[in-house]
Amino acid sequence: MKIIADANIPYVAECFSSIGEIEIVRGREITPTVVAGADALIVRSVTRADSSLLAKSKVRFVGTATIGFDHVDTEYLSQNNIGFASAPGSNANSAAEYVIAALLEIGQKHKINLEGKSIGIIGVGNVGSRVAKKAAALGIKVKLNDPPLQRQTGDPKYLSIEELFDCDFITLHTPLTFDGVDKTFHLADEKFFQSLKQKCVFINASRGAVVDSIALKAAIKSRQLKAVALDVWGNEPNIDVEILKMIDIGTPHIAGYSLDGKITGMIMIYKAACNYFGISPKFDIEDFLPEPIVPELAVNPGDSDEQEVLWKTVQKVYDISKDDRRLRDIIKESAEKKGQFFDGLRKNYPVRREFQNTRVILESPNKSIAEKLAGIGFRIANEQKR
Repeated sequence: MKIIADANIPYVAECFSSIGEIEIVRGREITPTVVAGADALIVRSVTRADSSLLAKSKVRFVGTATIGFDHVDTEYLSQNNIGFASAPGSNANSAAEYVIAALLEIGQKHKINLEGKSIGIIGVGNVGSRVAKKAAALGIKVKLNDPPLQRQTGDPKYLSIEELFDCDFITLHTPLTFDGVDKTFHLADEKFFQSLKQKCVFINASRGAVVDSIALKAAIKSRQLKAVALDVWGNEPNIDVEILKMIDIGTPHIAGYSLDGKITGMIMIYKAACNYFGISPKFDIEDFLPEPIVPELAVNPGDSDEQEVLWKTVQKVYDISKDDRRLRDIIKESAEKKGQFFDGLRKNYPVRREFQNTRVILESPNKSIAEKLAGIGFRIANEQKR
């Protein structure tokens, strides 16, 4: 069996070689010619898996190591009896940690006390639900909007989008859809931004096209928004550098790029492929996860501001400002090289581990800080240092 896999999926060669002959190819270079003789195709969001790619191939299974699959024509796969698997939830915790890191970074920069503020979460699936729990742990009031879930459950906790417009923070976690009652393409349009609370903080870590870039620029220029963090962009990898210059945090579509999330996603589609082809899986997540980079962290709350302690602790494990600085170097690149630079940041992304890999020892007792750190994912030592 021949397998074509995206080169940017960690350990994909080591893992999938247990079930067939594997060829590693850069995601944007996976073409009809490349996949023609393949039995299985393992991709990420940069590869469009549809009839134009697969029609002349013998591919029998497509797996995407991502939680979203708007880049896959699932209807075409179904009509042609091609198996399919995605990795729902695999990098959800990573993306939620990204949002928390962004909030703490913006809070520090703009001297915003997060506790007692309100956050509107649009899209309450695997990522949005985790953002809600972590934000609540920081003392932020949470409002949820998810029309499909509201219809499915009838739960009154799911509010209309208009009921979120008075929130201090808005964060998007929807899939990208182009039609139907729940269309999200350009959901954040001119009317959306004009309806937001003055000086709102806006975060998008879903899909770039959920936001109308022209409307976003206007909202920033009019000072409707106090701060903006973007991880996703329209027309990736050829992003709008003008927007990057205008916002507080810009990152190259890496919110879900923790090593934990990447390996989890890879193993999910590996097991799905094994099941589809009737092969016993040889590997599991533990076979590829290395020891954590920061296994233990001593934190001294002292008389410091509580939020500053949280920000500094998060920075020790994930410093979002470094991702922002790396992306800003794209400004110096020529127009024809910007896309390649953006992709290079993703391909060569440094190892990032999730908060649960780090055990925090508080050097002086502080119940509030301990509860907040535990609430966003850290493990807290039972005994404090004396």
